[in-house]
Amino acid sequence: MAASSAMQSILASPLTRVVSNRSTRVSTNFSDLLAFSGPTPERINSRLAMIGFVAAIVVELSNGQDMFAQISNGEIPWFLGTSIVLILASLIPLFKGISMESKSDELITSDAEMWNGRFAMLSSVALAFTEYVKSGTLI
Repeated sequence: MAASSAMQSILASPLTRVVSNRSTRVSTNFSDLLAFSGPTPERINSRLAMIGFVAAIVVELSNGQDMFAQISNGEIPWFLGTSIVLILASLIPLFKGISMESKSDELITSDAEMWNGRFAMLSSVALAFTEYVKSGTLI
């Protein structure tokens, strides 16, 4: 009897941890959300990097402008507008106490989003460096 209840608790504990992680609520304190190790700074930077990298490649393919030409041609208002919308869209659920991990499923996870954002940040730097060294567009 004791062995079967111990086995049930061992088998149930990982499932309980997953369920409890998905239902946890994050702190809605502004300083906690934007703290250096908080849930938002890297996530917001990642989302901006993903959109910025795709936009840079699309504009380069359509107009033949490199990143530096895109910045100097007055694209900063579009960047600022997009940044504000993404920052607000990222912060509003957190202010309601909804964690990023609670919206993850098996295929699309918050960890995958973070890794994609990190690769986008590195890709943006690599694109800018390559265009600088080449003195022109990548493509």
